[in-house]
Amino acid sequence: MDEKDNSLIKINIILKALKNKKGKKITVLDLTKLENSICEYLIIAQGNIPNQVLALCDSVWNLVYSCLQERPLGAVGMKEAKWIVTDYGTIMLHLFIPEFRVYYDLENLWANANIIEIPDML
Repeated sequence: MDEKDNSLIKINIILKALKNKKGKKITVLDLTKLENSICEYLIIAQGNIPNQVLALCDSVWNLVYSCLQERPLGAVGMKEAKWIVTDYGTIMLHLFIPEFRVYYDLENLWANANIIEIPDML
C-alpha cells in the first residue's frame, strides 16, 4: 500500500471517529496539488464546547490506534481544548470550538485547496 492509500484510509477512520462523537462542520482540505503545503490533508471539525472537542480528539486517537496501531506524532491545545491540532504526518487534524473556528478561518487560508465538506449527521 502506498502513502496516498494509507492517508485515505486514515482519513476515513478519522471521519468515522469524528462522526461517532457528533463532530460538526467536518471539512477535508486536499493540499496535495499545492506547493509548500504543511501536509497533504487538513481535516477540520468542531465541537460545541471544550469537553466535546476533547472527546472528539480522544475518539480519533483511539480509533486510529485500534485500526492502524498508529499514534499521532504530536498534539497541542489539549489543556484548554478550544483548538486542538493533532499531527498524523500527512494529515493534520484541527478541532475547534465554534468561536475559534470562525476567528482562525483555516478554510479561507487554504482557499486554493480542494475543499470537501462532510454533511453533518442528523
